[in-house]
Amino acid sequence: MDVVVVNPQIPHNTGCIARLCAATGNTLHLVEPLGFSLADRYLKRAGLDYWPQVELVVHADWDTLCAELTRSNSKPIGARVRLFSGLGGEQLFQCAFEPDDVLVFGCESDGLPPALLAAHPTRRVYVPVKRGVRGLNLANVACLGVYTAMVRAGVPLPDNDGTYEAHPLANEDIWPLARARRSAPRE
Repeated sequence: MDVVVVNPQIPHNTGCIARLCAATGNTLHLVEPLGFSLADRYLKRAGLDYWPQVELVVHADWDTLCAELTRSNSKPIGARVRLFSGLGGEQLFQCAFEPDDVLVFGCESDGLPPALLAAHPTRRVYVPVKRGVRGLNLANVACLGVYTAMVRAGVPLPDNDGTYEAHPLANEDIWPLARARRSAPRE
């Protein structure tokens, strides 16, 4: 599964999602514009010493992301995206996921772009919350969504007995900017 954040604004949330991707082995895709620099100290701090384990890809726009994800999978991107939104759709815990799904999350203030939601109306997923609550924090929704999708799709969870062993590069001063790969421009 791939994890995508479209136009993230808050470095701490993106750092937490990066840590989630390090823990689950999922690739993290960020779609520009970003509301922060990849050299932001808050982004680095939120990801702690897990940045060496994050596969981070930055895309200039949605179309560039789609071109990259289509190169590695023949299934149409429209059949793979799962758009997490507070604007309805299928409830997370009732949704059927596939191992090659692309889990897409929007920015903290505006969510996903209306045009993207309109282009894939049957691919929306929501997390149920009590009336009067707008929604959960982006990093919380991503964590809940990624683990739920992995379990429901039958994707093996990390093999860990609860113990911690530091990654060989954990003590290196590795910044997100050093981990980021830019996707190739669309053709």
